[in-house]
Amino acid sequence: MTFGMPSFRLDRKVVEAEIDVVRKLGVNIVCDCEVGRDVTLDELRKQGYAGFYVAIGAQGGRKLGIENEDAEGVISGIDFLRNVSFEKMEKLHGNVVVVGGGNVAVDVARTAVRYGAEKVTMLCLEKRDEMPAAEEEVLEALEEGIELKCGWGPKAILAEDGKVTGITFKACTAVKDAEGRFAPQYDEEDTITLDADFVLSAIGQSIEWGNLLDGEKVELNRNKTAKADAWTYQTAQEDVFVGGDAYTGPSFAIYAIAAGKEGAESLHRYVWEGHSLTLGRVKRDNFHYIDKDNLVIASYDRSERQVPGKDPEKIRTFSDERCTFTEEQVKKETARCLSCGAAKVDPKLCIGCGLCTLQCKFDAIHLDRTADAWGVPYEQLVPTVLKEEAKKIVRIVNRKIKA
Repeated sequence: MTFGMPSFRLDRKVVEAEIDVVRKLGVNIVCDCEVGRDVTLDELRKQGYAGFYVAIGAQGGRKLGIENEDAEGVISGIDFLRNVSFEKMEKLHGNVVVVGGGNVAVDVARTAVRYGAEKVTMLCLEKRDEMPAAEEEVLEALEEGIELKCGWGPKAILAEDGKVTGITFKACTAVKDAEGRFAPQYDEEDTITLDADFVLSAIGQSIEWGNLLDGEKVELNRNKTAKADAWTYQTAQEDVFVGGDAYTGPSFAIYAIAAGKEGAESLHRYVWEGHSLTLGRVKRDNFHYIDKDNLVIASYDRSERQVPGKDPEKIRTFSDERCTFTEEQVKKETARCLSCGAAKVDPKLCIGCGLCTLQCKFDAIHLDRTADAWGVPYEQLVPTVLKEEAKKIVRIVNRKIKA
């Protein structure tokens, strides 16, 4: 989050504040230390550490697999973002071509605008309405003058004396096959060539394990993600747990944060002898997200979504240009509230939003607030169950006495 996401999207001060909270909780953070090179897991075990959570992310880029890819000026988008963040590279200049259509590609393109590029052109395989990048991110890129060309895949990089001079693209006729798997098809005769002083490749990320897992029983999938139990995140090496992109593959930061919470629960149970990794935990494999793309909300969404304004002095800088809502915008945005969580319920089971009652065509679901209820942590599960059972017995006895 400190070098993979540009500061104009996630302010460094926010991240640093969160890290300070972790420090104040008593966590010892050791920097400039690569596990597998400077220290091994076995050496850490000898120091007394009984459990490990590995969340190294997907910090490597992917090769384009085309001619002259190693020419000077061809840079992985991931490396570009890291080097800009750490101020390890010179400013860009001239024409910059960004290859890719995801959120990382948009971050790379918008960073290039701020890092000296005179013109930035972004090309991707997908059609405009099929781009994997968030619509809001794409619109912000277009507002900054980034040119977007959809339906093109890289064919060859042009170079002179080892330095990139341009890149040729071929038309993409289909991104996926009939079964929905990624299998792009091209028209090799339909091509375009763009002049380029730099080519920034953002077509995906890879996981670089280094020597971290040497001598360990942790197994990897074909895409280099670690194999682990989907419920507990425990690997074949029983004291090693994994989470985030190293387990799921490239995904959203919030999913990695959620995995960290579950991983912490598993580690807590693991290091205390006699505890079960699963007892009392809600299994989430039957959890399905709402299909937001096909959800009809016009009937009860009472006002238009508000968009924050922009500080003109921060536009095209590395500061977050978004402003807070005005008082009027706050009122309009809160008017859209669907009363999610109006009742106190277990967030792992239900948030009380009531969408199920609104979407049920058979009027079979009704939601009434009868009492507030909270889930309990594992350590309090047994006494809580006993307490509730005791109340139930008392109620049964009272009913029999009255009868």
